[in-house]
Amino acid sequence: MSVVSISMPEALLERIDEFADEHGYSGRSEVVREGTRSLLEEFQGQNIDGQKQMCTVSVVFEYCQPAVQQRLTGVRHEYDAIVSATTHAHVQDQYCMELFVLEGTTEALSDFVNTVRAVPDVRAVDYSLTSLGEDSIEQRIES
Repeated sequence: MSVVSISMPEALLERIDEFADEHGYSGRSEVVREGTRSLLEEFQGQNIDGQKQMCTVSVVFEYCQPAVQQRLTGVRHEYDAIVSATTHAHVQDQYCMELFVLEGTTEALSDFVNTVRAVPDVRAVDYSLTSLGEDSIEQRIES
């Protein structure tokens, strides 16, 4: 197994160590390996046969980071073909939240989420996928 050196804030490293202890991991390497696998595989469980999906993406960043807002606006324009709507909100006088509503293939949605995750100083990115395939909608109505 290869050894890799990564940089991260001390607070995040402490959280990883606490998580490892609380959940019975052998150490931080095991936590990072599992987290990396999950990140790399998160879109693979979705239908990727070209079927359209709907996705909401929430992005949180500190209010005092106008460069983040500018970069997110650039991402929004870069992915204009799949962005249906955006909303900006202020949270706790300290944070901003940008909400994106997307419609497209799983691959396009994955690209968007990964691009947003790469924006420096973004504190959190969360998303939810919903299939827009007719079979899935009919199955939900019947259940």
